[in-house]
Amino acid sequence: MNSFLKNHPFPVEAFFESSVVLTFAVAKEQLEKLIPECLELDTFDEKWAFIALAMVQTKGLRPKGFPKILGNDFFLIGYRVFVRYTNAAGKKLRGLYILKSETDKKKMEFLGNIFTHYNYTTTDIIHVKEGNTTEIKSLGSRFSVKIEAPDGTVSLPPQSPFPDWKTARRFAGPLPFTFTYSKDTKEVLIIEGVRENWIPEPINVMEHQVSFVDDLGLKNVVLANAFIIRDIPYHWKKGKTEIWNK
Repeated sequence: MNSFLKNHPFPVEAFFESSVVLTFAVAKEQLEKLIPECLELDTFDEKWAFIALAMVQTKGLRPKGFPKILGNDFFLIGYRVFVRYTNAAGKKLRGLYILKSETDKKKMEFLGNIFTHYNYTTTDIIHVKEGNTTEIKSLGSRFSVKIEAPDGTVSLPPQSPFPDWKTARRFAGPLPFTFTYSKDTKEVLIIEGVRENWIPEPINVMEHQVSFVDDLGLKNVVLANAFIIRDIPYHWKKGKTEIWNK
């Protein structure tokens, strides 16, 4: 029963007031150890693989179809690897593999760990906006990101492997699918997300300290892109499972 509950047994909906996404590039060989055997890295130029940090202010998160008044508001932080999966029908799916999830409320940690495999923990999250500058930080998680809304053209981060924003946009998220995997049963759980009017806007990253990424022990990690998305209705379909046979 516990396994069934964790497999997203019903669809969920929410409204994203904002979603700030920073994507970090690293040599693909370093990330291969972080993903399960059923997945492959989604790479750029056959060299770079990516970890995305998403910071999302959600409103009215609830089972799909429930009244808005029953929804809950949470701030969510997720660390995800860009991956690909070939399903049982032979179709290649592009998506994300969750490394860790954080939230600002114990209720979300409790419910999130009942109905997902996303390893939620609760931490302090401070979200401060002053003019066109926004800072999101957590003392407990040793985490701080300061961004600036653009007033004109935004340049890619100096060490980004991408030649332009159009290419960088492919690794801005969210991707259509999220995957989890049970090595013991070789069962793959596939969750499909559906969104409307997803228009990422490039942003300037003034400062960033992301201890979770630092603590992975990766070398030569570079900031590849940064986007913000605002005012998006979003929902996740009921999870689907299949056995990985390779």
